[in-house]
Amino acid sequence: MDRLAALQDIRQRTLQIAGNVTAIHPLVPHLADPPTQNELIKALFELTKQVEVIKKHLLKLEKRDDSTLV
Repeated sequence: MDRLAALQDIRQRTLQIAGNVTAIHPLVPHLADPPTQNELIKALFELTKQVEVIKKHLLKLEKRDDSTLV
């Protein structure tokens, strides 16, 4: 697998993760347990942040110039 294929595959998987995390949000209120709901919302927020970190690093890698010219 080359770099471009890996980047595309990782990006697709991060989009799937983001979609799943987003789909969980509206379900949380139905738990009717505020302490659990609060912890889940915090965890979902952290997951979202980490997915964004992955996406940011992928973008940097895509834009990086691998040439040896200085």
